[in-house]
Amino acid sequence: MVDSLKGLPTSPPSIYIDLEGVKLCRHGTISILQMYIHPLDRVYLVDVLVLGDESFSTCGESGLSFKNILESREIPKVFFDVRNDSDALHHHFQIKLAGILDLQLMELATRNTPRRFVSGLAKCIERDAPLSYSERRNWMRIKDQGNRLFKPEDGGSYEVFIERPLQRDISLYCAQDVQILPRLWEHYGKKITVSWMQKVIRVSEKRVEESQSPGYTPNGRHKALAPTCWY
Repeated sequence: MVDSLKGLPTSPPSIYIDLEGVKLCRHGTISILQMYIHPLDRVYLVDVLVLGDESFSTCGESGLSFKNILESREIPKVFFDVRNDSDALHHHFQIKLAGILDLQLMELATRNTPRRFVSGLAKCIERDAPLSYSERRNWMRIKDQGNRLFKPEDGGSYEVFIERPLQRDISLYCAQDVQILPRLWEHYGKKITVSWMQKVIRVSEKRVEESQSPGYTPNGRHKALAPTCWY
């Protein structure tokens, strides 16, 4: 997997990442890291719960580890709201993310309506992802099946992410959103200006820095607010 990440195109970004876990942050656990490699049309599910530090320290033939790639400023990685993912990676595995582009901020930067609050991933996919009718139905079916398994309000439990073997519906749930992220990137990329893209880059870096600070609060209403200077 690590060797497949070397020498990928950087514009547009090739690597799209998300994480799942129980209370995903410094106070919880990381169970699965899901990654989509756009040029290869390939999804990897890394079982962080089982592999632990080896998920990030194992080197490929090139001598690079996954940690090296995650911390590289030269290799862009796209997340959707990187904050809690960064918090968990930093405090559990001492990973200082770099080269991060936050797709949630790209949506905000290209919005014509007021920018006071950020949007969630599901809302962005429903509203903006260029999916065919059959693709959208399939995405909703997998999303609903996953929600019923892990969302307490739908009768599920986040503990499903630490069950092994991982249920097939959870594997599909983990895989499908990262596969859609490049489509959102393309959609917002056509609309964003150079000046707003520079703001996205700067605030993405700031989100990572804040998530690693001792005073970071992973949950609360403040997470829904847009960056102050973007109102």
